[in-house]
Amino acid sequence: MANTTWLLYYLTRRRFSPSFRSFFFIPTSLALFTSLFILFYISTTSTLFFSNQQPSIPHLNQPLLSSSSSMPQINISNNTQNPFPHVSNVNRLNENDRDGRESQRSLRPQFGSSDGIYVNNELFHDKDIFLEDYKQMNRSFKIYVYPHRRNDPFANVLLPVDFEPGGNYASESYFKKALMESHFITKDPAKADLFFLPFSITRLRHDRRVGVGGIQDFIRDYILNISRKYPFWNRTGGADHFYAACHSIGRSAMEKSEEVKFNAIQVVCSSSYFLSGYIAHKDVSLPQIWPRQGDPRNLASSKRKKLAFFAGSINSPVRERLLHSWRNDSEIFAHFGRLTTPYADELLGSKFCLHVKGFEVNTARIADSLYYGCVPVIIANHYDLPFADILNWKSFSVVVATLDIPLLKKILKGISSDQYLMFQKKVLEVRKHFQWHHPPVDCDAFYMVMYELWLRRTSVRVSLPVSKNPNH
Repeated sequence: MANTTWLLYYLTRRRFSPSFRSFFFIPTSLALFTSLFILFYISTTSTLFFSNQQPSIPHLNQPLLSSSSSMPQINISNNTQNPFPHVSNVNRLNENDRDGRESQRSLRPQFGSSDGIYVNNELFHDKDIFLEDYKQMNRSFKIYVYPHRRNDPFANVLLPVDFEPGGNYASESYFKKALMESHFITKDPAKADLFFLPFSITRLRHDRRVGVGGIQDFIRDYILNISRKYPFWNRTGGADHFYAACHSIGRSAMEKSEEVKFNAIQVVCSSSYFLSGYIAHKDVSLPQIWPRQGDPRNLASSKRKKLAFFAGSINSPVRERLLHSWRNDSEIFAHFGRLTTPYADELLGSKFCLHVKGFEVNTARIADSLYYGCVPVIIANHYDLPFADILNWKSFSVVVATLDIPLLKKILKGISSDQYLMFQKKVLEVRKHFQWHHPPVDCDAFYMVMYELWLRRTSVRVSLPVSKNPNH
């Protein structure tokens, strides 16, 4: 050791000049200091060394209205502040946790108060505010619909259907039919809060003159025509206009009409905020609902013997992961292909019913679950859930990240009997908001969508001369 020390001393003192010794020792000292600083920083900020370390200040969720609510093409201010500023963005599903420290495993249901933090178990974020605003909406909210005659060549696309809507995409037709017959319609555009673009994406898709390939051109030409014929689109760039669509093709239908996509309110079933065509807080999530009449039998929780149920095709990696994890399980029944038992019986016999992302984040399974009194389990990252501005989804559903599918049974079995009964009680309360009726029934899906639109009405009023006959 002494010989080594003497050698180093000799080399530094005898062989090199003072300037060279300074060049050698200064960077070495800096490197040593930097290494010590990095180790100190990691030890004080990471949970790597202290796995049980808790943050000293509880994480506070951001308000519902964020910077994403601004309109990219035009600066339009909202008429009212968001009535639910305390709403957690947990209702908008994201694969990453907001504070960056935990995965969505932390988004399990919470009941009561914990560590002095209030947890809302009520169905509404604020029921009193909702009811007060709901009354005001019914009194004053007005919609102007661009008029079209019955002899219009595209009357089948622009006018409401003359039959009872049905099928997987019935929400679009139900909403349009109910709106056109409602007290919200005004024939005086000067009194309108919003303007409805009445084209039907579903009907365009099946029209041989248009088809899937011609929808973009049809929408582009339609917007061009109304912008030339009426002053209403041009004065706001379409920011006080909206359309409704339930088929996923509606998203690509606006590719040649970017003002519609970025300015207008899109009332759509495919409400994924991961995709660029949908803007949360500007657009509205339309619930996909398979129409059913009356109430099913046997909604009591005591009759439900199965833990969880899913039936559907394998059309996404998420469903493939579900099949891989739970194909042969005795408590989680994951069916792919045709069922051998009635679908209704399976939903009525299960405690939890799985909504699993397919081609899109949306399916009719959430509404199916609620209709049959089954607690929905939502496995669809980035889904902007319907009526999230109004309803507290954490009170009647369970959200599971796609990465946590292998932990599904552990998560569901971690819910106590009392917690489950609380879930199902809220399910039976909320189910009426996810049903279509003709004519509409108070607080059903139609009125809930109208309330979402009412929240998005703008305060922009431009005084322009309006023709007494808006058709000219």
